[in-house]
Amino acid sequence: MAEATPPPSAPSATQIGVDSWVTESDERRLHRAGAWGAVLRGWERLPPPGKLALVTPAIAVPFIPIVSSGNLFNYGIFILLYALLGLGLNVVVGFAGLLDLGYVAFFGFGAYTFAFLSGTHHEKGHVFTHHWPAELSIPVAIVLCGVLGLFLGSTSRRLLGDYLAIVTLFFGEAFVVFTNSADPYGVTNGSNGLANIDPLKFYAFGQHLTIASVRGYYWFLLGCVIVVLVVLHFMSESRTGRAWKASREDPLAAELMGIPVNRLKITAFIFGAGIAGLAGTVFAAAQTGAFPQNFSTQVLILIYAVVILGGVGSLTGMLVGAAVIIASNQVLDSTSPPNLQRVLFYAALIIGFALMFRSSWRKLAVVAASTVALGFAAHAIASAAWPRGVHGSVTSGGFLTGAIKHWVLLPTNPGRIADYVYVLVIVLAVSLTQLKGWWRVALAPFVFVFTAFLWENLLIQQPAVTRYVLFGALLIVLMAIRPQGLFGTARVEIA
Repeated sequence: MAEATPPPSAPSATQIGVDSWVTESDERRLHRAGAWGAVLRGWERLPPPGKLALVTPAIAVPFIPIVSSGNLFNYGIFILLYALLGLGLNVVVGFAGLLDLGYVAFFGFGAYTFAFLSGTHHEKGHVFTHHWPAELSIPVAIVLCGVLGLFLGSTSRRLLGDYLAIVTLFFGEAFVVFTNSADPYGVTNGSNGLANIDPLKFYAFGQHLTIASVRGYYWFLLGCVIVVLVVLHFMSESRTGRAWKASREDPLAAELMGIPVNRLKITAFIFGAGIAGLAGTVFAAAQTGAFPQNFSTQVLILIYAVVILGGVGSLTGMLVGAAVIIASNQVLDSTSPPNLQRVLFYAALIIGFALMFRSSWRKLAVVAASTVALGFAAHAIASAAWPRGVHGSVTSGGFLTGAIKHWVLLPTNPGRIADYVYVLVIVLAVSLTQLKGWWRVALAPFVFVFTAFLWENLLIQQPAVTRYVLFGALLIVLMAIRPQGLFGTARVEIA
Protein backbone atom coordinates (compact mmCIF):
# COMPACT_ATOMS: atom_id res chain seq x y z
CA MET A 1 0.00 0.00 0.00
CA ALA A 2 1.35 3.39 -0.93
CA GLU A 3 2.18 5.64 1.95
CA ALA A 4 0.15 8.78 2.42
CA THR A 5 1.84 11.88 1.15
CA PRO A 6 2.66 14.19 4.06
CA PRO A 7 0.97 17.58 3.96
CA PRO A 8 3.12 20.44 2.68
CA SER A 9 4.78 22.51 5.33
CA ALA A 10 3.79 26.03 6.04
CA PRO A 11 5.41 28.67 3.82
CA SER A 12 7.23 30.17 6.75
CA ALA A 13 8.68 26.85 7.97
CA THR A 14 12.46 26.61 7.81
CA GLN A 15 13.72 23.76 5.65
CA ILE A 16 17.32 22.87 4.97
CA GLY A 17 18.25 23.34 1.34
CA VAL A 18 14.99 25.08 0.44
CA ASP A 19 14.87 28.60 -0.98
CA SER A 20 12.74 30.64 1.41
CA TRP A 21 11.89 33.08 -1.39
CA VAL A 22 10.10 30.26 -3.24
CA THR A 23 8.38 28.78 -0.19
CA GLU A 24 6.98 32.17 0.83
CA SER A 25 5.52 32.97 -2.59
CA ASP A 26 1.94 32.27 -1.44
CA GLU A 27 2.37 34.52 1.58
CA ARG A 28 3.72 37.35 -0.56
CA ARG A 29 0.82 36.92 -2.97
CA LEU A 30 -1.62 37.39 -0.08
CA HIS A 31 0.18 40.59 0.96
CA ARG A 32 -0.34 41.93 -2.56
CA ALA A 33 -4.08 41.31 -2.63
CA GLY A 34 -6.68 44.06 -2.52
CA ALA A 35 -6.24 47.80 -2.83
CA TRP A 36 -2.89 47.85 -0.99
CA GLY A 37 -1.51 45.21 -3.34
CA ALA A 38 -2.66 47.21 -6.36
CA VAL A 39 -0.83 50.26 -5.02
CA LEU A 40 2.36 48.23 -4.48
CA ARG A 41 2.22 46.70 -7.95
CA GLY A 42 1.64 50.10 -9.53
CA TRP A 43 4.55 51.58 -7.59
CA GLU A 44 6.94 48.81 -8.62
CA ARG A 45 6.01 49.23 -12.28
CA LEU A 46 6.94 52.89 -12.24
CA PRO A 47 10.40 53.73 -13.59
CA PRO A 48 12.73 55.58 -11.19
CA PRO A 49 12.04 58.99 -12.81
CA GLY A 50 8.32 58.41 -12.28
CA LYS A 51 8.84 57.59 -8.61
CA LEU A 52 10.94 60.73 -8.22
CA ALA A 53 8.25 62.82 -9.94
CA LEU A 54 5.63 61.54 -7.50
CA VAL A 55 7.60 61.64 -4.26
CA THR A 56 9.42 64.97 -4.64
CA PRO A 57 6.26 67.14 -4.95
CA ALA A 58 4.72 65.25 -2.04
CA ILE A 59 7.68 66.25 0.13
CA ALA A 60 8.09 69.78 -1.24
CA VAL A 61 4.56 71.11 -1.83
CA PRO A 62 3.36 71.26 1.80
CA PHE A 63 6.10 73.77 2.62
CA ILE A 64 6.15 76.00 -0.45
CA PRO A 65 4.35 79.31 0.20
CA ILE A 66 1.87 78.75 2.99
CA VAL A 67 3.86 78.12 6.17
CA SER A 68 5.74 80.55 8.35
CA SER A 69 9.50 80.96 8.10
CA GLY A 70 10.00 79.25 11.46
CA ASN A 71 8.05 76.14 10.47
CA LEU A 72 9.68 76.14 7.06
CA PHE A 73 13.10 76.06 8.71
CA ASN A 74 12.19 73.46 11.36
CA TYR A 75 10.36 71.15 8.99
CA GLY A 76 11.02 71.91 5.32
CA ILE A 77 14.73 72.67 5.45
CA PHE A 78 15.55 69.95 7.95
CA ILE A 79 13.59 67.33 5.99
CA LEU A 80 15.53 68.17 2.83
CA LEU A 81 18.79 68.38 4.77
CA TYR A 82 18.37 64.92 6.26
CA ALA A 83 17.20 63.58 2.90
CA LEU A 84 20.50 64.80 1.45
CA LEU A 85 22.45 63.27 4.34
CA GLY A 86 20.50 60.04 3.95
CA LEU A 87 21.37 59.91 0.24
CA GLY A 88 25.05 60.29 1.05
CA LEU A 89 25.01 57.64 3.76
CA ASN A 90 23.00 55.38 1.46
CA VAL A 91 25.94 55.30 -0.95
CA VAL A 92 28.19 53.89 1.76
CA VAL A 93 25.70 51.68 3.60
CA GLY A 94 23.10 50.88 0.93
CA PHE A 95 25.18 50.58 -2.23
CA ALA A 96 28.56 49.43 -0.88
CA GLY A 97 27.34 47.70 2.30
CA LEU A 98 29.83 49.43 4.63
CA LEU A 99 28.89 50.33 8.21
CA ASP A 100 30.13 53.91 8.60
CA LEU A 101 29.53 55.30 12.11
CA GLY A 102 31.64 58.40 11.56
CA TYR A 103 29.55 59.82 8.73
CA VAL A 104 28.40 62.85 10.71
CA ALA A 105 32.02 64.07 10.84
CA PHE A 106 31.94 64.75 7.08
CA PHE A 107 28.77 66.76 7.61
CA GLY A 108 30.52 68.85 10.25
CA PHE A 109 33.73 69.19 8.27
CA GLY A 110 31.80 70.63 5.32
CA ALA A 111 30.05 73.12 7.59
CA TYR A 112 33.27 74.27 9.26
CA THR A 113 35.08 74.53 5.93
CA PHE A 114 32.37 76.78 4.51
CA ALA A 115 32.32 78.82 7.75
CA PHE A 116 36.08 79.38 7.51
CA LEU A 117 36.08 80.29 3.82
CA SER A 118 32.99 82.51 3.83
CA GLY A 119 32.93 84.61 6.98
CA THR A 120 34.75 86.90 9.40
CA HIS A 121 36.00 85.42 12.66
CA HIS A 122 38.00 86.82 15.55
CA GLU A 123 39.32 84.04 17.74
CA LYS A 124 42.23 84.04 20.19
CA GLY A 125 43.93 87.03 18.66
CA HIS A 126 43.63 85.72 15.14
CA VAL A 127 41.46 87.39 12.54
CA PHE A 128 40.11 85.28 9.69
CA THR A 129 38.46 87.36 7.01
CA HIS A 130 37.42 85.37 3.99
CA HIS A 131 34.43 86.19 1.87
CA TRP A 132 34.62 83.62 -0.85
CA PRO A 133 31.53 83.39 -3.02
CA ALA A 134 29.48 80.24 -2.69
CA GLU A 135 30.41 78.98 -6.16
CA LEU A 136 33.99 78.68 -4.86
CA SER A 137 33.59 77.76 -1.19
CA ILE A 138 30.99 75.03 -1.73
CA PRO A 139 33.06 73.06 -4.30
CA VAL A 140 36.18 73.45 -2.15
CA ALA A 141 34.29 72.11 0.89
CA ILE A 142 32.95 69.17 -1.14
CA VAL A 143 36.39 68.33 -2.51
CA LEU A 144 38.04 68.54 0.92
CA CYS A 145 35.35 66.29 2.38
CA GLY A 146 35.99 63.87 -0.48
CA VAL A 147 39.72 63.92 0.32
CA LEU A 148 38.88 63.22 3.96
CA GLY A 149 36.69 60.33 2.81
CA LEU A 150 39.60 59.09 0.69
CA PHE A 151 41.84 59.15 3.76
CA LEU A 152 39.33 57.27 5.92
CA GLY A 153 38.55 54.75 3.19
CA SER A 154 42.22 54.14 2.40
CA THR A 155 43.22 53.55 6.00
CA SER A 156 40.34 51.14 6.63
CA ARG A 157 40.02 49.49 3.23
CA ARG A 158 40.81 46.03 4.61
CA LEU A 159 38.28 46.25 7.44
CA LEU A 160 34.73 44.95 7.32
CA GLY A 161 31.75 44.70 9.64
CA ASP A 162 32.30 45.48 13.30
CA TYR A 163 35.96 46.41 12.82
CA LEU A 164 35.10 49.05 10.24
CA ALA A 165 32.32 50.36 12.49
CA ILE A 166 34.75 50.78 15.40
CA VAL A 167 37.30 52.68 13.30
CA THR A 168 34.70 55.02 11.77
CA LEU A 169 33.07 55.60 15.18
CA PHE A 170 36.47 56.63 16.55
CA PHE A 171 36.84 59.01 13.59
CA GLY A 172 33.47 60.63 14.32
CA GLU A 173 34.17 61.01 18.02
CA ALA A 174 37.63 62.42 17.29
CA PHE A 175 36.01 65.12 15.16
CA VAL A 176 33.68 66.09 18.03
CA VAL A 177 36.59 66.29 20.47
CA PHE A 178 38.65 68.35 18.03
CA THR A 179 35.90 70.91 17.38
CA ASN A 180 35.12 71.25 21.09
CA SER A 181 38.56 71.51 22.67
CA ALA A 182 41.53 70.87 20.37
CA ASP A 183 41.75 74.36 18.92
CA PRO A 184 45.35 75.64 19.05
CA TYR A 185 44.97 78.36 16.41
CA GLY A 186 41.36 79.41 16.93
CA VAL A 187 40.24 77.84 13.66
CA THR A 188 37.16 76.17 15.15
CA ASN A 189 36.73 78.50 18.18
CA GLY A 190 36.18 75.52 20.47
CA SER A 191 32.75 74.93 21.95
CA ASN A 192 31.59 78.40 20.87
CA GLY A 193 31.77 77.44 17.21
CA LEU A 194 32.03 79.79 14.25
CA ALA A 195 29.46 82.53 13.77
CA ASN A 196 29.21 85.52 11.41
CA ILE A 197 29.05 83.32 8.33
CA ASP A 198 28.12 84.91 5.04
CA PRO A 199 24.88 83.86 3.35
CA LEU A 200 25.10 82.00 0.07
CA LYS A 201 26.36 84.48 -2.53
CA PHE A 202 26.65 83.60 -6.21
CA TYR A 203 27.93 85.56 -9.16
CA ALA A 204 26.11 84.46 -12.29
CA PHE A 205 25.18 86.11 -15.61
CA GLY A 206 26.93 89.31 -14.58
CA GLN A 207 24.86 89.71 -11.43
CA HIS A 208 25.34 89.01 -7.73
CA LEU A 209 22.71 86.71 -6.24
CA THR A 210 22.39 86.41 -2.47
CA ILE A 211 20.16 83.91 -0.69
CA ALA A 212 19.07 85.65 2.47
CA SER A 213 15.65 84.15 3.24
CA VAL A 214 14.51 80.82 4.61
CA ARG A 215 12.44 80.18 1.50
CA GLY A 216 15.46 80.85 -0.67
CA TYR A 217 17.48 78.25 1.22
CA TYR A 218 14.57 75.84 0.96
CA TRP A 219 14.46 76.10 -2.83
CA PHE A 220 18.25 75.87 -3.12
CA LEU A 221 18.35 72.80 -0.89
CA LEU A 222 15.50 71.21 -2.85
CA GLY A 223 17.50 71.73 -6.05
CA CYS A 224 20.55 70.10 -4.43
CA VAL A 225 18.48 67.08 -3.39
CA ILE A 226 17.07 66.65 -6.91
CA VAL A 227 20.50 66.94 -8.53
CA VAL A 228 22.02 64.42 -6.11
CA LEU A 229 19.07 62.06 -6.66
CA VAL A 230 19.55 62.15 -10.42
CA VAL A 231 23.32 61.67 -10.18
CA LEU A 232 22.99 58.75 -7.76
CA HIS A 233 20.33 57.13 -9.92
CA PHE A 234 22.69 57.06 -12.89
CA MET A 235 25.52 55.93 -10.62
CA SER A 236 23.36 53.10 -9.28
CA GLU A 237 22.55 51.89 -12.79
CA SER A 238 26.13 52.23 -14.02
CA ARG A 239 28.87 49.63 -13.96
CA THR A 240 30.24 51.16 -10.75
CA GLY A 241 26.85 50.95 -9.06
CA ARG A 242 26.40 47.31 -9.99
CA ALA A 243 29.92 46.58 -8.76
CA TRP A 244 29.10 48.30 -5.45
CA LYS A 245 26.06 46.08 -4.98
CA ALA A 246 28.00 42.96 -5.93
CA SER A 247 30.70 43.70 -3.37
CA ARG A 248 27.98 44.45 -0.81
CA GLU A 249 26.39 41.02 -1.23
CA ASP A 250 29.61 39.00 -1.21
CA PRO A 251 33.00 40.80 -1.24
CA LEU A 252 35.00 37.57 -1.69
CA ALA A 253 32.93 36.39 -4.66
CA ALA A 254 33.06 39.87 -6.19
CA GLU A 255 36.85 39.98 -5.87
CA LEU A 256 37.17 36.54 -7.43
CA MET A 257 35.14 37.85 -10.38
CA GLY A 258 37.70 40.60 -10.92
CA ILE A 259 35.87 43.45 -9.17
CA PRO A 260 38.27 45.82 -7.34
CA VAL A 261 36.53 45.66 -3.97
CA ASN A 262 38.99 47.85 -2.04
CA ARG A 263 38.95 50.58 -4.67
CA LEU A 264 35.14 50.53 -4.76
CA LYS A 265 35.04 50.86 -0.98
CA ILE A 266 37.22 53.97 -1.15
CA THR A 267 35.06 55.39 -3.96
CA ALA A 268 31.92 54.92 -1.85
CA PHE A 269 33.53 56.77 1.05
CA ILE A 270 34.49 59.63 -1.26
CA PHE A 271 31.00 59.99 -2.74
CA GLY A 272 29.29 59.78 0.63
CA ALA A 273 31.67 62.27 2.22
CA GLY A 274 31.22 64.74 -0.65
CA ILE A 275 27.42 64.67 -0.35
CA ALA A 276 27.66 65.13 3.43
CA GLY A 277 29.99 68.08 2.85
CA LEU A 278 27.46 69.67 0.49
CA ALA A 279 24.76 69.30 3.16
CA GLY A 280 27.10 70.85 5.73
CA THR A 281 27.78 73.95 3.64
CA VAL A 282 24.08 74.68 3.11
CA PHE A 283 23.31 74.02 6.76
CA ALA A 284 26.06 76.38 7.97
CA ALA A 285 24.92 79.14 5.63
CA ALA A 286 21.24 78.70 6.57
CA GLN A 287 21.86 79.02 10.32
CA THR A 288 24.81 81.46 9.85
CA GLY A 289 27.03 79.37 12.08
CA ALA A 290 28.75 76.04 12.66
CA PHE A 291 28.74 74.69 16.21
CA PRO A 292 29.99 71.36 17.64
CA GLN A 293 26.61 70.38 19.12
CA ASN A 294 25.14 70.30 15.61
CA PHE A 295 27.23 67.22 14.76
CA SER A 296 26.72 64.93 17.75
CA THR A 297 25.89 61.23 17.90
CA GLN A 298 22.19 62.07 18.08
CA VAL A 299 22.43 63.52 14.57
CA LEU A 300 24.07 60.31 13.37
CA ILE A 301 21.21 58.29 14.90
CA LEU A 302 18.65 60.39 13.04
CA ILE A 303 20.49 59.92 9.73
CA TYR A 304 20.61 56.16 10.21
CA ALA A 305 16.92 56.19 11.17
CA VAL A 306 16.17 57.92 7.85
CA VAL A 307 18.14 55.30 5.91
CA ILE A 308 16.65 52.32 7.75
CA LEU A 309 13.08 53.57 7.57
CA GLY A 310 13.29 54.61 3.93
CA GLY A 311 14.97 51.37 2.90
CA VAL A 312 18.68 50.66 2.56
CA GLY A 313 19.65 51.03 -1.08
CA SER A 314 16.53 52.99 -2.06
CA LEU A 315 16.90 56.57 -3.31
CA THR A 316 13.21 57.49 -3.17
CA GLY A 317 12.99 56.04 0.32
CA MET A 318 15.42 58.64 1.63
CA LEU A 319 12.88 61.40 0.93
CA VAL A 320 10.03 59.58 2.64
CA GLY A 321 12.22 58.44 5.53
CA ALA A 322 13.47 61.98 6.12
CA ALA A 323 9.92 63.36 6.05
CA VAL A 324 8.65 60.82 8.59
CA ILE A 325 11.63 60.93 10.96
CA ILE A 326 12.20 64.69 11.00
CA ALA A 327 8.51 65.59 11.18
CA SER A 328 8.11 63.16 14.09
CA ASN A 329 11.22 64.50 15.79
CA GLN A 330 10.01 68.10 15.56
CA VAL A 331 6.49 67.27 16.72
CA LEU A 332 7.87 65.36 19.71
CA ASP A 333 10.07 68.28 20.69
CA SER A 334 9.58 69.47 24.25
CA THR A 335 8.12 72.77 22.99
CA SER A 336 5.35 71.08 20.99
CA PRO A 337 1.81 70.92 22.43
CA PRO A 338 1.22 67.60 24.25
CA ASN A 339 -2.01 66.99 22.35
CA LEU A 340 -0.15 67.20 19.03
CA GLN A 341 2.30 64.61 20.31
CA ARG A 342 -0.62 62.44 21.39
CA VAL A 343 -2.24 62.55 17.95
CA LEU A 344 1.04 61.55 16.31
CA PHE A 345 1.57 58.74 18.80
CA TYR A 346 -1.83 57.14 18.33
CA ALA A 347 -1.68 57.63 14.56
CA ALA A 348 1.68 55.85 14.44
CA LEU A 349 0.36 53.09 16.69
CA ILE A 350 -2.72 52.52 14.54
CA ILE A 351 -0.72 52.59 11.30
CA GLY A 352 1.76 50.10 12.76
CA PHE A 353 -0.98 47.64 13.65
CA ALA A 354 -2.65 48.16 10.27
CA LEU A 355 0.61 47.30 8.51
CA MET A 356 1.14 44.28 10.74
CA PHE A 357 -2.23 42.79 9.77
CA ARG A 358 -2.51 44.23 6.27
CA SER A 359 -2.66 40.77 4.69
CA SER A 360 -5.98 39.94 6.41
CA TRP A 361 -8.66 42.58 6.91
CA ARG A 362 -10.61 40.10 9.02
CA LYS A 363 -7.80 39.82 11.54
CA LEU A 364 -7.37 43.58 11.54
CA ALA A 365 -11.08 44.05 12.28
CA VAL A 366 -10.88 41.51 15.12
CA VAL A 367 -7.86 43.31 16.60
CA ALA A 368 -9.57 46.72 16.39
CA ALA A 369 -12.80 45.51 18.00
CA SER A 370 -10.96 43.54 20.69
CA THR A 371 -8.76 46.53 21.53
CA VAL A 372 -11.74 48.83 22.04
CA ALA A 373 -13.60 46.21 24.09
CA LEU A 374 -10.55 45.41 26.22
CA GLY A 375 -10.02 49.08 27.11
CA PHE A 376 -13.60 49.65 28.19
CA ALA A 377 -13.72 46.33 30.08
CA ALA A 378 -10.48 47.11 31.95
CA HIS A 379 -11.82 50.58 32.80
CA ALA A 380 -15.12 49.15 34.12
CA ILE A 381 -13.37 46.50 36.23
CA ALA A 382 -10.94 49.06 37.67
CA SER A 383 -13.83 51.44 38.51
CA ALA A 384 -15.37 48.75 40.69
CA ALA A 385 -12.29 47.08 42.17
CA TRP A 386 -9.62 49.83 42.09
CA PRO A 387 -11.21 53.31 42.06
CA ARG A 388 -7.85 55.05 42.37
CA GLY A 389 -6.90 53.60 39.01
CA VAL A 390 -9.39 55.74 37.07
CA HIS A 391 -9.37 59.04 38.97
CA GLY A 392 -6.22 60.49 37.42
CA SER A 393 -6.21 63.48 35.08
CA VAL A 394 -5.52 63.63 31.34
CA THR A 395 -2.47 65.72 30.36
CA SER A 396 -3.68 68.30 27.81
CA GLY A 397 -6.10 65.86 26.22
CA GLY A 398 -7.82 68.33 23.91
CA PHE A 399 -10.59 66.78 21.85
CA LEU A 400 -9.43 63.31 22.93
CA THR A 401 -9.99 63.94 26.63
CA GLY A 402 -13.34 62.15 26.83
CA ALA A 403 -12.18 59.05 24.96
CA ILE A 404 -9.00 58.77 27.01
CA LYS A 405 -10.79 59.31 30.31
CA HIS A 406 -13.19 56.41 29.69
CA TRP A 407 -10.84 54.00 27.91
CA VAL A 408 -7.34 54.30 29.43
CA LEU A 409 -6.58 53.59 33.07
CA LEU A 410 -5.36 56.79 34.75
CA PRO A 411 -4.18 56.19 38.35
CA THR A 412 -4.02 59.23 40.61
CA ASN A 413 -0.37 58.44 41.34
CA PRO A 414 1.08 55.93 38.82
CA GLY A 415 4.47 55.78 40.55
CA ARG A 416 6.24 52.50 39.91
CA ILE A 417 3.23 51.02 38.15
CA ALA A 418 4.15 52.95 35.00
CA ASP A 419 7.75 51.71 35.26
CA TYR A 420 6.59 48.09 35.49
CA VAL A 421 4.25 48.60 32.54
CA TYR A 422 7.21 50.06 30.61
CA VAL A 423 9.09 46.76 30.94
CA LEU A 424 5.93 44.78 30.22
CA VAL A 425 5.27 46.70 27.00
CA ILE A 426 8.79 45.96 25.75
CA VAL A 427 8.35 42.24 26.47
CA LEU A 428 4.91 42.17 24.82
CA ALA A 429 6.11 44.11 21.75
CA VAL A 430 9.02 41.72 21.21
CA SER A 431 6.71 38.74 21.67
CA LEU A 432 4.26 40.22 19.18
CA THR A 433 6.92 40.30 16.47
CA GLN A 434 7.72 36.61 17.04
CA LEU A 435 4.17 35.24 17.04
CA LYS A 436 2.18 34.38 13.92
CA GLY A 437 -1.44 33.92 12.94
CA TRP A 438 -4.17 34.09 15.55
CA TRP A 439 -1.68 34.08 18.42
CA ARG A 440 -0.55 37.48 17.22
CA VAL A 441 -4.18 38.58 16.92
CA ALA A 442 -4.82 37.52 20.53
CA LEU A 443 -1.83 39.42 21.91
CA ALA A 444 -2.17 42.61 19.84
CA PRO A 445 -5.04 44.22 21.86
CA PHE A 446 -3.09 43.83 25.11
CA VAL A 447 -0.05 45.47 23.51
CA PHE A 448 -2.16 48.39 22.32
CA VAL A 449 -3.92 48.92 25.67
CA PHE A 450 -0.76 48.67 27.76
CA THR A 451 1.10 50.98 25.36
CA ALA A 452 -1.69 53.56 25.67
CA PHE A 453 -1.46 53.27 29.47
CA LEU A 454 2.30 53.81 29.32
CA TRP A 455 1.92 56.84 27.07
CA GLU A 456 -0.74 58.60 29.13
CA ASN A 457 0.90 57.98 32.50
CA LEU A 458 4.60 58.32 31.74
CA LEU A 459 5.85 59.08 28.25
CA ILE A 460 3.74 62.14 27.46
CA GLN A 461 5.28 63.88 30.46
CA GLN A 462 8.84 63.25 29.18
CA PRO A 463 8.89 64.27 25.49
CA ALA A 464 12.70 64.45 25.29
CA VAL A 465 12.94 60.76 26.16
CA THR A 466 9.76 59.80 24.36
CA ARG A 467 10.95 60.78 20.90
CA TYR A 468 13.84 58.31 21.03
CA VAL A 469 11.66 55.60 22.56
CA LEU A 470 9.19 56.01 19.72
CA PHE A 471 11.97 56.01 17.12
CA GLY A 472 13.39 52.81 18.56
CA ALA A 473 9.98 51.13 18.74
CA LEU A 474 9.14 52.25 15.21
CA LEU A 475 12.38 50.84 13.79
CA ILE A 476 12.09 47.56 15.73
CA VAL A 477 8.53 46.95 14.53
CA LEU A 478 9.46 47.95 10.98
CA MET A 479 12.45 45.62 10.90
CA ALA A 480 10.27 42.75 12.15
CA ILE A 481 7.48 43.40 9.64
CA ARG A 482 9.45 44.73 6.67
CA PRO A 483 13.21 44.26 7.14
CA GLN A 484 14.04 46.01 3.87
CA GLY A 485 12.37 49.27 4.97
CA LEU A 486 9.52 51.12 3.29
CA PHE A 487 11.06 51.24 -0.18
CA GLY A 488 13.92 48.77 0.09
CA THR A 489 14.17 45.58 -1.95
CA ALA A 490 13.83 42.22 -0.21
CA ARG A 491 16.86 39.99 -0.54
CA VAL A 492 16.69 36.35 -1.52
CA GLU A 493 17.97 34.11 1.27
CA ILE A 494 18.53 30.36 1.43
CA ALA A 495 16.95 28.81 4.53
